[in-house]
Amino acid sequence: MGEMTALDDWIGRVCAELEIDDAGAQRNLVLDLARDVAHGVMRPAAPLTAYLVGIAVGRGADPAIAARTIAALARDWTGVPDDQGS
Repeated sequence: MGEMTALDDWIGRVCAELEIDDAGAQRNLVLDLARDVAHGVMRPAAPLTAYLVGIAVGRGADPAIAARTIAALARDWTGVPDDQGS
């Protein structure tokens, strides 16, 4: 069993338990976002960011737009607090 097959099986099971229809279709979108955040900000920020984007999507945000916006933010992240930047 390949890694992605196991991941697909896991996501399918989680979706069934949470009564979510076909969230696995967004798998690559979320994985790419998590990668960009983990590399651009820090690893612990990846799951927290995915959670926050999920909240935004639950409130009506378009998943692709939200992921692109936050991925760009992560790529541009300098680690300097807003009040100390520029």
